[in-house]
Amino acid sequence: MNRSSLLLTGSALLCVGAVGAALYTQHVLGMQPCPWCVLQRLIFLGIAAAALIGLVAQRLGPLLMTLLAICGMAAALWQHFVAAATASCNMSFADRVMSTLMLDELAPAVFMATASCADAKVNLLGVPYEFWSLSLFVVLESIASWTLLQRLRRA
Repeated sequence: MNRSSLLLTGSALLCVGAVGAALYTQHVLGMQPCPWCVLQRLIFLGIAAAALIGLVAQRLGPLLMTLLAICGMAAALWQHFVAAATASCNMSFADRVMSTLMLDELAPAVFMATASCADAKVNLLGVPYEFWSLSLFVVLESIASWTLLQRLRRA
């Protein structure tokens, strides 16, 4: 297995691990998610799928990863700077996406928002929770971009 394939596989595992960590903090530590939190879970799972696609589709997977990671960065920043400052995030973009996809009904343990954005504003080890997510999205985007560049150079 070459380096880019290892990075893509690692990225997929990292994304699934991030969602697992979010579920642990929700169901064990009692940190309830807002719509922007669960949207970021969906984005992480999308990046994991894109990374696995990248094992077969040489350029498509990393390109999708890059686009999704940018969406994830935007969601984390929006959550921190805008949504967390509002009393309610009902019917926000994140809430509408989750409702439209019906993921909150199909997999409520993973995708149901149970807190408002203001209530979900918590720190984990002294760092705002969404900044952990933001950091991981930056790492994933860097991996995706590097992988895409490597594959374009080989073509």
